[in-house]
Amino acid sequence: MAELEPERATVQIEMHLDPAGTQVVILAGELDSSNADSLQERVASIPPQPPRRLIFDLTHLRFMDSAGIAVLIGAAKASSVSLRNPSPIIRRVLEATGLSGVFSIEP
Repeated sequence: MAELEPERATVQIEMHLDPAGTQVVILAGELDSSNADSLQERVASIPPQPPRRLIFDLTHLRFMDSAGIAVLIGAAKASSVSLRNPSPIIRRVLEATGLSGVFSIEP
């Protein structure tokens, strides 16, 4: 019998500049401790152009745990961070952790 391996969550990360020159990070899938480092590396690679503003588009993000939240908090320490279109479950996580006031949340 083959050993069962835990299913690894996957997150897709796309990045682009919007017409105003703001960096948009589009996340899809599940962001957790198994893949948050890849998002951290991508965010760290963004050149620090003052004033640095980041938009995280969460339209297709189904799940986020504390590791994902930590990446967003880290980004907010160096930039103005907006969260675009979080699902009701992601919004609930932000409200439950008291972070809904830290980030600008766009509908």
